Amino acid sequence: MKNRVKTSIIIILVLLIFGFGYYYAALPAINIHYPGFWGFIIMLSLIPTVVTLIHSLRAGRLNNGVGNPFKKLFKGNILLSAFGALSLILIIIYLTGSFLSSEIINAKKYRELIEIQDGNFTNDIQQISYDEIPLLDRSSAEIVGARKMGTMVEYVSQFEVSSDYTQINYKNKPVRITPLEYGNLLKWFTNRKEGIPAYIMIDMASQDADCIKLKEGIKYSKSEHFGRLIYRHLRFKYPTYMFDTINLEIDENGTPYWICPVKKYTIGLFGGVKIGNVVIVNAITGETTDYDVKDVPEWVDHVYSADLLISYYDYYGTLKHGFFNSVLSQKDCLRTTEGYNYIAVDDDVWVYTGVTSVGGDESNVGFVLMNQRTGLTKYYQIPGAEEFSAMGSAEGKVQNLGYDATFPILLNISGEPTYFMSLKDSAGLVKMYAMVNIQKYTVVATANTLEECERTYKDMLISNHITEAESDEPVYTDTKTATGTISRIAQAVIDGNSHYYIVLDSSDKIYDIDVSDNISIILSDVGDSITFEYVENNDTNKVISIK
Repeated sequence: MKNRVKTSIIIILVLLIFGFGYYYAALPAINIHYPGFWGFIIMLSLIPTVVTLIHSLRAGRLNNGVGNPFKKLFKGNILLSAFGALSLILIIIYLTGSFLSSEIINAKKYRELIEIQDGNFTNDIQQISYDEIPLLDRSSAEIVGARKMGTMVEYVSQFEVSSDYTQINYKNKPVRITPLEYGNLLKWFTNRKEGIPAYIMIDMASQDADCIKLKEGIKYSKSEHFGRLIYRHLRFKYPTYMFDTINLEIDENGTPYWICPVKKYTIGLFGGVKIGNVVIVNAITGETTDYDVKDVPEWVDHVYSADLLISYYDYYGTLKHGFFNSVLSQKDCLRTTEGYNYIAVDDDVWVYTGVTSVGGDESNVGFVLMNQRTGLTKYYQIPGAEEFSAMGSAEGKVQNLGYDATFPILLNISGEPTYFMSLKDSAGLVKMYAMVNIQKYTVVATANTLEECERTYKDMLISNHITEAESDEPVYTDTKTATGTISRIAQAVIDGNSHYYIVLDSSDKIYDIDVSDNISIILSDVGDSITFEYVENNDTNKVISIK
């Protein structure tokens, strides 16, 4: 009897220590719909069996050669028998719940997780200005962010750049946001009182990176420890909530917040993930606000993760004729393509990805746009080249340079669905741009500037009889006027068109003059005075008209 009491006390102590330690480290939601919670309680129920087994082995009660050792282990030990039965019951419930929640018997319910609207490409996706087109992809943004961090002498020895790089719309511009993080545990200890002093903002259109310094540091983040670790802060505040991927965003004033969507399961115990509400945490103060998903502020962009939205369409496209058809004959099965990207529409971030047949051909039957704030999904039945085929076409156009294409962004150019890609060198830096017609991917335009790429692409659309020539002249915004004396002048032929490049004595800027638009330039020479309107580009400035 004394040994059994001792064993029971040991079991209880081990349960308490292990249970608290595991909960504090793993932070499982106390919710029957959370698979990690079932793993947690199953492990707790198995501990008495392990402890009693070890104790019995040490006491020599199982190896005296007489009788069944397992019968000896459980005979007369009520606590052990109860926990053993509990473990078995929990495992059976978990496995049964997993099966009853699966697509095997709930194919129709999984298809109904998403409601799809038919979209009108021309109406839904307007032609956007150059400062709204993200020219960088995530990997390029990381390079820009790392270089910016290297210039911040006051921070570089204590902090590193987080790998988050969340893409959002900030004041109608596509940007990526990522916080700094503590370099290591010692640096956390010496800096934790002030918190993380800044975050990095990368303008995806201009390719500029800014370090946004905060008046008061970020106290709640993914690189914190103990109670200020953002995951632990959320778990202790909301012990039953099942959080999806959390992202750092900023409001219109530049204040950083953690956007924390809360999952709910709508099919059985573990199936049919939806977003029920969103917890927004002030990254500086730790203050939290719980919103219903319909009431989330408009400045928030990331409520539904890209992976969750894509999984919805994959269920919809593959389960049309049930689960077994999706893995056997695969009749009428569609799926999203391997990659995705983001575009901005009406100040929301939309996930773009193509839709192709499960057979794995190199063409798309259409594409979908999925709103990350509302979950709204629109399907566009526009067949054409699969994204990786278009990337291959763009790379083939500059194969002598060995550039790699980024995953395409969907644009509306002259009413035509168009893949836009940046072309990067081996160091990951953007060097050129490419536009590929979705429906006729042999129409490929590349250029060193975005403006030149668009103009070449429009010319190719006309020459291939895809669109008609525009009667109106292009409209330019943000034009500037320059006056000076020509100090240098040079001529070149670009894509069959003659261009003059001039430098004025008043600056070192290079101005590009298309002879077909401004024929009078051929009468000018070094030393002549000139006045003209132009728009600024990255390398050269495009002259619109000579006065």
